[in-house]
Amino acid sequence: MIKELTPQQVVAKLDKYIVGQADAKRAVAIALRNRWRRRNLPEQLREEVSPKNIIMIGPTGVGKTEIARRLAKLAHLPFFKVEASKFTEVGYIGRDVESIIRDLLDLAVNAVRLEEQDALEERAEEIAQETLLDLLLPSNPNSGSSGIGEDNNSSSEPPPVNTATREKLRRMLLDGKLDEKLVDLEVNENRGQPMVEIFAGGSIEDIGMGLKELMGNIVPQKKKRKSVRVKDALEILKTEEMQNLIDMDKITRIALERVEQGGIVFLDEIDKIVGSDTPHGPDVSREGVQRDLLPIVEGSSVNTKYGMIKTDHILFIAAGAFSASKPSDLIPELQGRFPIRVELESLEKEDLIRILTVPENALIKQYEQMLATEGVKLVFKKEAIAEIADVAVQVNEKTENIGARRLYTIMEKLLEDISFNAPSMSGTKVVIDAKFVKEKLNGIISDEDLSRYIL
Repeated sequence: MIKELTPQQVVAKLDKYIVGQADAKRAVAIALRNRWRRRNLPEQLREEVSPKNIIMIGPTGVGKTEIARRLAKLAHLPFFKVEASKFTEVGYIGRDVESIIRDLLDLAVNAVRLEEQDALEERAEEIAQETLLDLLLPSNPNSGSSGIGEDNNSSSEPPPVNTATREKLRRMLLDGKLDEKLVDLEVNENRGQPMVEIFAGGSIEDIGMGLKELMGNIVPQKKKRKSVRVKDALEILKTEEMQNLIDMDKITRIALERVEQGGIVFLDEIDKIVGSDTPHGPDVSREGVQRDLLPIVEGSSVNTKYGMIKTDHILFIAAGAFSASKPSDLIPELQGRFPIRVELESLEKEDLIRILTVPENALIKQYEQMLATEGVKLVFKKEAIAEIADVAVQVNEKTENIGARRLYTIMEKLLEDISFNAPSMSGTKVVIDAKFVKEKLNGIISDEDLSRYIL
């Protein structure tokens, strides 16, 4: 997938969802392409090439997170977003930074497991169907199942299974004609996960989760015989067969490779861990977090419940507003691990208009499609969209500037009554013009205290 995406193609795909910010898009597009370039190097040189980590500088709501998230999604790479302010220096109360890598690996394992389940679903269903047919039409006289017949006379030997009868039964099963019939089935009362190494992680929460998994495996699985509908029995058998077919060692191996070679960590609010020159107080912990981050950013081995994982080639994208500080306030060692710095521009009225209308997931398109499910046709006039953008700019200037996120609040308030009454408005057409926007929002905008609470 990475090979197919040139930097120009990456930028073009990001343009479908994110307005502006050309410099940031170019930076991440090059970083992604460098992943593919590195994989095509000779093995000896490949290990020497480190990812060029990025710092995005800009106010909230201008697209920093969305750029990183979309990049990972279009390239199908493991992605984990975390606020740097959640962590504290080792010895203080808070999460340790190595949990970032463990969480990233957990996400990758779950993603690979889902891929394997999709690939094995047809096979698991076939096996489940055959098992269910054996229960419905037993050939063993000692079988515990009574099948679906009404006559359960056990004094005579059951006749041999007839292939034609089995195929007829199969067609009935596939057509759903047996869904409500009852069948005896042994089910596990406590189905645990495969045994894993639980004390590999260093954090309290990792150990807690591991203990939970361990207890689920120590307690013997109890089987209980119960009568269930054929429809439910098929799902139970399919789930059990899926667990038997899935190779967790293979899944773990693939996930580890994906994280080590293509993982992306988005460190948001990195400016919040920049301390001042005071030698005591919370700033000591902030600098400690930076020093704790340094090993995993520059490359180290982290112990997880799935085994050791190297962070040498994980791409780190950091972001922050840096309104009260600057990237050069980070400790020098950490600065050196983020060689690429891009500044994102604040959003103007024209940008907000484009955000409302241009991207494939534009807010206007979302609301039009959602209300269309109720039979309501929503039509936005151009002057109404311009008025909405103007309101967003005004509120951002008067209160806190949260960028494009302000549009979400404004749109919800603007369409609140229509959304509430939509089920009884089926078949109607609602035109949103500038007058409608002003009537709904001007009173709130003029009252600054009210706008702080509502918009």
